[in-house]
Amino acid sequence: MERIGTETAFEAAARARALEATGREVIHLEIGEPDFDTPRNVSEAAASALLDEGATHYTAATGIAPLRDAIVADVRRWKGIETNPDQVVVTPGAKPIMFYTMLALIEEGDEVIYPNPGFPIYESMARYVGGTPVAAALREENEFRMDVDEVASLITPRTKLLVFNTPHNPTGSILTDADIRRLAELAVEHDLVVLADEIYGRLQYTGELLSIATLPGMADRTITLDGFSKTFAMTGWRLGYGVIPEWLVPSFSRLVINSVSCTNAFAQFGAIEALTGPQDAADAMRTEFIARRQLMVDGLNAIPGVTCVMPHGAFYTFPNMGSFGRTSAEIADHLLYDAGVCVLAGTAFGKHGEGHLRFSYANSRENLALALEKVADSLAKLERTGELVTAGSGS
Repeated sequence: MERIGTETAFEAAARARALEATGREVIHLEIGEPDFDTPRNVSEAAASALLDEGATHYTAATGIAPLRDAIVADVRRWKGIETNPDQVVVTPGAKPIMFYTMLALIEEGDEVIYPNPGFPIYESMARYVGGTPVAAALREENEFRMDVDEVASLITPRTKLLVFNTPHNPTGSILTDADIRRLAELAVEHDLVVLADEIYGRLQYTGELLSIATLPGMADRTITLDGFSKTFAMTGWRLGYGVIPEWLVPSFSRLVINSVSCTNAFAQFGAIEALTGPQDAADAMRTEFIARRQLMVDGLNAIPGVTCVMPHGAFYTFPNMGSFGRTSAEIADHLLYDAGVCVLAGTAFGKHGEGHLRFSYANSRENLALALEKVADSLAKLERTGELVTAGSGS
């Protein structure tokens, strides 16, 4: 247990709720969760399956056949991936795909290259199963993209797995087509397996997503991760999936059986409707996120001492706070307890996130505008007084 980390967004949310319990108002910009309701047609499909169709029993470990069929059609449409239902594994959320990948592939001492800053579970799971996490630094001067030359320099005879995420959490960056093609060449050259986290794929705002699994030599060495949480506002449904190379499917199936048995039956019927039904709600969410992105980037760049590059996907900004001479964690705490705005320190996503904060713009434009005002006032006060407001300061 000493090897395993956590996801600090939930810890920050708990601190914010404790502050709210004292009567303070808090604007929540910490959790990576759409603020929209699940589309009604999706909920109705799940309710009908539960109430009218008897979807209350165990399912196949890898998911019900109609959902796996729908996923095959969907990844062909949106990603260009040609696969078959036997290569689809449905899981309770997308995190199990990360965990099963590490459990199935990583021996003690094997190296896993992952993005840093990045989703903290990559490093946590690699370390937990006995692997050695190797950080590929994402830097602002490179628009928070993986530096492919640097990735090449990190590969050793012990490297087993390459993990990347595009669009990216926490920075909102995307890899270019050239980046992805070069990563594919490295994977083939060094016989690496790739975990391609495409959970924000439908929320890419510049160009179109290039799935690495579609490139020469990659179909049999790529695990493509996706799910329903971000695109369809279904975080609480806990529905994810992986498109898995045939040779790995038996391992994933056994891991599902040993850990969760199967994924919720009636929720899977809702997922079918999400993929095959009207896409109006998902499209409207995407359009709204684009408008909020502009609001946040403009507002952050208007604050003295803050700079923010334009994200090209997901629903996060990752502004640079280095001019204030404080750690990311100190500034995040200050903004919570002084301004009542809950954000995450960049270091919640790895050491290379120092100097930055993650703002989720999965909140209303009204709340985002108010949060920007509060952040501007709080940082101006910090500059004047040099005094940080913390949980124990009485403010």
